[in-house]
Parts: sequence; C-alpha cells; structure tokens
Amino acid sequence: MDRQPISREGYDKLLAEIKQLEEEERPKIAEDIAKARAEGDLSENQEYHGQRENLAHLERRIGVLKGKLAGCYIVDKSDMPKGVVSFGSTVTVKDLELDDEETYEFVGPGEEDYDGDVMKILTTSPIAQALSGKKEGDRVEVEIPRGTMKLEVVKIIDHDE
Repeated sequence: MDRQPISREGYDKLLAEIKQLEEEERPKIAEDIAKARAEGDLSENQEYHGQRENLAHLERRIGVLKGKLAGCYIVDKSDMPKGVVSFGSTVTVKDLELDDEETYEFVGPGEEDYDGDVMKILTTSPIAQALSGKKEGDRVEVEIPRGTMKLEVVKIIDHDE
C-alpha cells in the first residue's frame, strides 16, 4: 500500500488520540479488570470478561491508529502545486447528471469529516483519486458503489488561500 499524505495537524490529532488511549483509557480498563478479578471466580465473572473484551477493543483501536500513522508522511499544504487538485485542495465540483454542486477538501487519514458544507474526504477515495491533478473546467467520470458520477471541476481553492 502506498503511503498517504497527512497534514501536521492531522498527524498531531492522531498522535494525541493514541496518547489519550494509552495513557488514560488503558490504565482505567486495567484497573477495572483488577477490581473484577478481585471479585473471585473468573469463569463466571461477567464483569471481568467484559473488561477484558473492552481492553481488546482498545488495543485494536490503538493498533489501527498506529497503522494509519505508519502509512503516512507529513506534507506542508503550501508546498503543493497551485491550480490543480491535490492533497489539501478544496474543490467545488458539479455533478453533471444531477446539476448539483458539492465541495470537498482532500485530506489524510484521521482528518476525514463528512458533515458540513465542505466534506473532508480521504485522498484515497475514488472521488479524490479521479480528481487528482485536474484543473478548473476538467471533467471526470468516477466509479462509486452506486454507479458512475460525471463531475466537472468548477473551482479550486489552493492550500494557502
């Protein structure tokens, strides 16, 4: 798998979440496991088994976050090319079939947010990959799970605007 770009802010956000999980959540669950263990027979102790399961979920989450960070490289958005769609760009596109406009910002892992007026989508998403390198006025077809989208790049806001 190719490494993905991520902003310094996105990297710091993921790092802070890992730190919070490791330094706050993990010790709390370990304490809860110790309390449940002290209650006696572990074979029928649902609290103990539940906390062990919580710990397993937490460790998986930490592993996923660390995996995201390992697969990323920090990019200064101001160093990205101007006037073309790339990491960090905010792009308004027109759906040529629905005559509807959407605005996307192309971000790295952990930075995605699909709510709001500007959807922050991963650079690895089908839409971002299809639009990468395009200029205003360019048209693309994007294969998505529900079919093919026909898009036109209406506006590109560069990273430092």
